[in-house]
Amino acid sequence: MADAADAIDQRHRVRDAQHRLSMNTSAGTSSPARPRRRGLFVSLGLNVVLLLLVCGLALYAFMLNVDLGDMKRRLSKETESHQQSERYLIETRNQLTESLREIEQLKAQLAYKETDVQAAAVAAKPALPVVIGFRSSILGRGLVAEIENTSDRYLTVILAVRNPTLSTARRFKLDLEPRSRTEFGHLEGWQFASGDEVGIFNDEFGALKVTVP
Repeated sequence: MADAADAIDQRHRVRDAQHRLSMNTSAGTSSPARPRRRGLFVSLGLNVVLLLLVCGLALYAFMLNVDLGDMKRRLSKETESHQQSERYLIETRNQLTESLREIEQLKAQLAYKETDVQAAAVAAKPALPVVIGFRSSILGRGLVAEIENTSDRYLTVILAVRNPTLSTARRFKLDLEPRSRTEFGHLEGWQFASGDEVGIFNDEFGALKVTVP
């Protein structure tokens, strides 16, 4: 009986040892599995974060590309508008220049025609029946003009004198009797000198112009 009890006790001890060994083995195998699962979760989390970052960067790049395209189109439109404005200004300037050239040509033609008309009018008028001469002043003050009316009618003329050296000029109204001579000198308002320009005018006759010798 004692041997049987020892045998049973020994069997219980063996079972107890086996149970403890199995518990230790299961604990040893389950403890490394937990860090592996944590590492897997961390790796998955990092991958998700990286994926989100990549998606965010891709979206940002897409938005930048869209904005850059809009800016390029705006710049292209502004450049085209600026070029159109420059072309319009150039065309307007050319048209203005052409118009000014035509105006100058018209002015020249009008001036030429006016000159022709004046020349024709002068040519159509008879010569002024007046003769002018010069003598030294008795008082010794320059020259005196001798203006003779050779016609048989009274003449009212304008005497225009100019000194080109002194740049002075004056106009006088004279009444000339028929077949008479009128003297005009410093006492009458002008002291003639060599080089003076003299003109006698009447509306019915052509102008008489002389230079004092």
